[in-house]
Amino acid sequence: MKYSVLTLLGCAAPALAAFGITGSDPVLADTGAGLVVTIDGSNGDITSLKLDDTELQDQSKYTHLSSGLGSATVTSSVDGDVGIVTISTDTITHYYIIRSGENTVYIGTHASAEPEVGELRFIARLNKDSLPNGIAESEVDGGSTVEGSDVFLVDGETRSKFYSSDQVHGVTGSGVGAYIIVPGVGYETSSGGPFFRDIDNQGTSQQEVYFYMNSNHEQTESYRTGFFGPYALAITDGSAPSGDLDTSFFDDLDLEGYVGASGRGSVSGSYSGVADDFEVTIGFSNDDAQYWVSGSGGSFTRDSMKPGTYTATLYQGELEAGTGEVTISAGGTASLDLESSLDLPETIWSIGAVDGTPAGLLNADLIEKMHPSDDRMASWGPVTFTVGSSSDSEFPMAQWQSVNEPTTISWTPSSSADIGERTLRIRTTSAFASGRPSITVNDWSSDTPEAPTKIDSRGVTRGTWRGLNQVYDFVIPEGTLTEGENKIEINIASGSSSDDPYLSPNVVFDSVELI
Repeated sequence: MKYSVLTLLGCAAPALAAFGITGSDPVLADTGAGLVVTIDGSNGDITSLKLDDTELQDQSKYTHLSSGLGSATVTSSVDGDVGIVTISTDTITHYYIIRSGENTVYIGTHASAEPEVGELRFIARLNKDSLPNGIAESEVDGGSTVEGSDVFLVDGETRSKFYSSDQVHGVTGSGVGAYIIVPGVGYETSSGGPFFRDIDNQGTSQQEVYFYMNSNHEQTESYRTGFFGPYALAITDGSAPSGDLDTSFFDDLDLEGYVGASGRGSVSGSYSGVADDFEVTIGFSNDDAQYWVSGSGGSFTRDSMKPGTYTATLYQGELEAGTGEVTISAGGTASLDLESSLDLPETIWSIGAVDGTPAGLLNADLIEKMHPSDDRMASWGPVTFTVGSSSDSEFPMAQWQSVNEPTTISWTPSSSADIGERTLRIRTTSAFASGRPSITVNDWSSDTPEAPTKIDSRGVTRGTWRGLNQVYDFVIPEGTLTEGENKIEINIASGSSSDDPYLSPNVVFDSVELI
């Protein structure tokens, strides 16, 4: 894999010490540029990250994989300007790699099974005195619990580690920063697809910076196993590094499960039928890997893919619009043409865009960074939305059985031709506790739809709307709608309940259309 070279800001000064790896317990990995990494020889924990005289590693909790491996075999080797520390258990082989003159720890993880000690994640637990500045929405130190053990109230604002998600993310101090970088191919063995959000940062008495490889945060597909990465922990002068990372040297390191550039292929193709004004993404997935790429002008190219047969998905925004299949071979370039098969009939009226997201609806611009109970949110209602005079931003992006039920739509037809038998189509992007919409139109009530596929995870309260897209079509019988005012009530059906109103059955809306 070849990416543009990452310039490590302020860290490529003349060597301050001898590059190399020494010792066995502990193991000391010295970049020769000021950073010395100390690794416990019995379990693989990083116990010190010292940049010159500044200790960046927290001393009460250490940096490690998952919740710590407990025990492991730790070995090391140096070949020229590359040093490798290998940490092994029965199911995990984890690598810390240094290059002479670079204050970056390059990382790769091979897992043949989910670890018993917790979700598969890399977590850097860093010294908050040296690195006090993290992601504000994830600073929870001193907070009181709002939900579960991971959403807190701090100075009147809700905070959570779930309210952070970015490819390059880190924490900073005076003249220093520590950033995790995950280049695009680094997610190939993870799961969840192109719009999956996961934990990046949490500020407690330490600074926690994460790369989640597998987690149960609105998880929509099975975990994968194999080689995760490459990824990196880069130490800078405080400036954020580029998301591009030159990991081409990995091809020569003989890491377990790693597939180099010569063993990969690419795909190029075209797409059509996607509505104008939407971003287009093409995703690829099979049991072993996932990839994605943005489309532009009706064409796309995705490189650095492992050989195999993939399901290809064309997305209009975040909504599945079409599918295909493509087989990738090492060194080859496959071709693929995708066409949208979305059913997009003419509408009498519509609320929201058909794009697999609640964008433009009430509080959608805030939900990724705060809990729905936050005082900074606009009131959730219950809302009465009047077709023709209300704006989309007045329609709630989410509806809870115990918070804002029902959502009422008031509509007066402009023509008798608009009434008769009609279909109300409700698209949702996620559901919790088997929540799904049912409707009442004037004096008529719909049947209750079947429960959607259940995802065993909280969703919208943890900063994401990305679950499983659903379409609910309610056929309104002729004679139900009138030429005067019509009232359509949306309620949430479920056999579940909760004492916490925001954990009651709920859905996130994509769009509502009368067709």
